[in-house]
Amino acid sequence: MEQRIRFPPFESYRFNPSKLPISTGKNVLCRGKDSEIIETLSNHSPSFRLGSENDWLVEQRFLLDGKPYDDTDIERNEFYLEDSKTPRVVKKQRRGWYLTPNPIHSVVRNYISKTVIVLLITLGYLFVEPILSSFGVPGIGTGTIRIGLLDYPVLAVIIVPLLFSPLALRVGANLADLVQQRKFLKSSPQRPIIEIREQPVAGQPLKIKVELPEVREEWSDIKVMWRVGVLPPARDAVFSALGRRESKQPPPGLTTELPHHWEIGLDDGTGGGEEAPMEHHEAEGGLFLRPMRIMEHGDEAPISDEEIILQPPQSQWPGTVSTAMIRIHWEIIVHIKRKKDGPLLWVLPLAVSHQKNSIRNETLPTNDGRTESDTI
Repeated sequence: MEQRIRFPPFESYRFNPSKLPISTGKNVLCRGKDSEIIETLSNHSPSFRLGSENDWLVEQRFLLDGKPYDDTDIERNEFYLEDSKTPRVVKKQRRGWYLTPNPIHSVVRNYISKTVIVLLITLGYLFVEPILSSFGVPGIGTGTIRIGLLDYPVLAVIIVPLLFSPLALRVGANLADLVQQRKFLKSSPQRPIIEIREQPVAGQPLKIKVELPEVREEWSDIKVMWRVGVLPPARDAVFSALGRRESKQPPPGLTTELPHHWEIGLDDGTGGGEEAPMEHHEAEGGLFLRPMRIMEHGDEAPISDEEIILQPPQSQWPGTVSTAMIRIHWEIIVHIKRKKDGPLLWVLPLAVSHQKNSIRNETLPTNDGRTESDTI
């Protein structure tokens, strides 16, 4: 079996996928006659391919004598459910209660890009202003203002506050997030009780029943949804597949290890501490749910006392895969809208069985990886 992946780095829109390498890992499932090989594959998950060779790619396929083997004609009697160990990133960062960051974070990010454009225009104007003055064109904002013992250009007095105001707003948003987290840790609500009525299968509706032992006054709208995505591969697996040593220069698309923002087994280290806002040190794994960079939502429905049926995502996806190279992750989210402090999320990982047939999905929905950019 061969697994191939070209996973989108943090802020993937800055990269050209076709220029990045594909990480490849192999392992032997069976050695023997054709009948033994077919029997082994009939009791294994089918192949799948998400994306394409010139785009982001997540693929699991079978090889026979070093060549791709087509398993579309193999009959499988049951939906295969993998029994691999749950990745550490799921245990620590995708299970339990989560908060949503202050909306100021996303507003400030857009504001910063605009102020940088204004700064570049201003610097360009100050550079060409002497030339314009030599032709008799009067200058705008080139006068000086005395502050203390020094004279400053008028434009500088206007532009500098625009550059520092986003920093002040970001600090204020982080402080508000810390206050919200501390308040939540002191009085966290009881966890919802989710009953899975049938074994979930990729591409089929999900049947569940949700019970809320506690409903608070500030909760206004409560709904449940499910989604699927791809988590980053293990950093050491990517380095090994590309023939690189972790202590040496990383391959294209990966950054150098950042000890203060990256923990072994949780991500690929490319976020650089920007995936989530400032988090409370007492919450192991953090209280902000990081979006999957490849992700698609399924159906959603309001909470009720009856059985809830959620339709699957529109695209074809495989079931749960938990290897060092490929991690297909499914999860249920209880979304609680509050009058203050933003929505509250309860996340439950979901073990989903594979379909019986091969899957081909040419398009992969990607996200930039920031928590404040996640739309739930």
